[in-house]
Amino acid sequence: MISLVTGFVFIPLLGNCPLFDWDEINFAECAREMLITGDYGRVQLNFQPFWEKPPFFIWLQALSMNIFGVNEFAARFPNAVCSIATVLVLYSAGSKFHSRNFGLLWSLMYIALMLPHLYFRSGIIDPWFNLFIFYAVYRLILITNNPNSASELKGAFIGGVSLGLAVLTKGPAALIVVGLTVLFVLTLLKLFHVLRSRTYLVFMITCLLVSLSWFIGEWLNGNSDVIQEFITYQSRLFNTGDAGHDGPIYYHVLVLLLGCFPASLIFIRSYTNKQDLTHFQLLFRRFMVALFWVVLILFSIVKTKIVHYSSLCYFPLTFMAVLGLMQYLPQLKLKGILRSAYWLITSLIALALILICALPLYKDALLRSNLITDSFAKGNLQAEVNWSGMEAIVVPIFLLASFLFYKGVQKAKLNKIVYALMTFLIFISITIAMIIPRVEMYTQHSAIAFYKACAKHDCYVETHGYKSYAYLFYSDRRPEHHIHPGQIAYIKKFIDERAGAGKIRSVFYANAYCNWMKYEKIDKAGYIVCKINDEGPMQDDSFYRKLYELNGYSFWGRIH
Repeated sequence: MISLVTGFVFIPLLGNCPLFDWDEINFAECAREMLITGDYGRVQLNFQPFWEKPPFFIWLQALSMNIFGVNEFAARFPNAVCSIATVLVLYSAGSKFHSRNFGLLWSLMYIALMLPHLYFRSGIIDPWFNLFIFYAVYRLILITNNPNSASELKGAFIGGVSLGLAVLTKGPAALIVVGLTVLFVLTLLKLFHVLRSRTYLVFMITCLLVSLSWFIGEWLNGNSDVIQEFITYQSRLFNTGDAGHDGPIYYHVLVLLLGCFPASLIFIRSYTNKQDLTHFQLLFRRFMVALFWVVLILFSIVKTKIVHYSSLCYFPLTFMAVLGLMQYLPQLKLKGILRSAYWLITSLIALALILICALPLYKDALLRSNLITDSFAKGNLQAEVNWSGMEAIVVPIFLLASFLFYKGVQKAKLNKIVYALMTFLIFISITIAMIIPRVEMYTQHSAIAFYKACAKHDCYVETHGYKSYAYLFYSDRRPEHHIHPGQIAYIKKFIDERAGAGKIRSVFYANAYCNWMKYEKIDKAGYIVCKINDEGPMQDDSFYRKLYELNGYSFWGRIH
């Protein structure tokens, strides 16, 4: 029954708007290229080796595309399946920890929060990556609680497979997160001897074998660059704000506070409560606390700041919130700063929703006011988007959910909290169905429409001045677009000159491809897309003329 309800929530409308640059389209494009080339052993991007991510999630998307075709629904379907698996795991873990009601509330809490819910409707890697890590930690909790039990050997094996699959989904960061979590708990409890138990050994050996399977296969096939590229990529994320994604050290604190509202405030309010817990419950709680802080601290230190980097925190954050609601609800009344924070966040989110829904009413005045100085943003706002007016219904639904949740906490009424979470779930579902597609119309739709038009013709297409994967996916880029002898020689020279700076990175190949299209002899029509505030170099290019500009993008075609 839980599976059916979850599937009903997440599967409909998966394809209701185009994929978003970058991450969604990045992974979907890799899966599309697997289908085209028939090479499922390695990940490719722009039909070049792409070593930044292992293949497991790409395999899931490729399988989905084989079933449903190459489209948005297929790209997002694996994460809809992940939502069902996650809810079942949370229900099982919560039932073992406390009770069936705990498991049900934990499952509901998780999918009724904005960011966790949104990711299950997306095509990014993190939902599966996080689930594999969480399940591995859950199995470690069980074997730590009973390290020498023969009954836990099977669980240790499954947990090791789960962590190994996490590595094959996104990389060795999974080992770092779980390793630091276990190290913290075992140090705190002085339980290092459990590492010598049969169950821990089975877990570690299984994890190692699964984790290394694909890497060893690539190494044996002569692709030893995969290891170096993983190291280079992880180092770049840690030391630099990769691709402009940098931010302050408190970035992920704000992300969790707002994106997991209202559970984030209950997490804070109930954090110190741990009385009347059994030995196993205390152990479970310690692992969850350790997992939360390891992820938050680690990715606060990492220079690259992207919203979903802290998404593994959703598991321990919701666990602690549900523990507070189930075990200590009469003590959780919000007071002082937390009460003010609750209504401040509620007001900010409601105001943001009002501004989005009312955009057609004040858009023209905003454009005339010169408050927006960025020409690309101005162009985005000029998009013609059909708003029905019904979108504003999300505002009272959100306020009702917030009011019910607040009253439930203040009056210690768990049933009101459950009703509130269901209302939050309705609010998020309506928002995704009615508002997100309209936001997409402003941000990228004109460019994607152009790429789709290019897919109907035999031509070259590339972007200039900004990073994108949308043109690859939506223009239906094919291997035969990379067979021109002059193109091959030019790109090889371009990349060789940059050897030592990460020559396998797709950005160098895209830059080389764009330069070849701009300055060398090409054998078919060529088109370049850029943002209007970056079109200066294109205006000075005698080979290209502007076809038109629309909603912040300008579109150029080669004259000769």
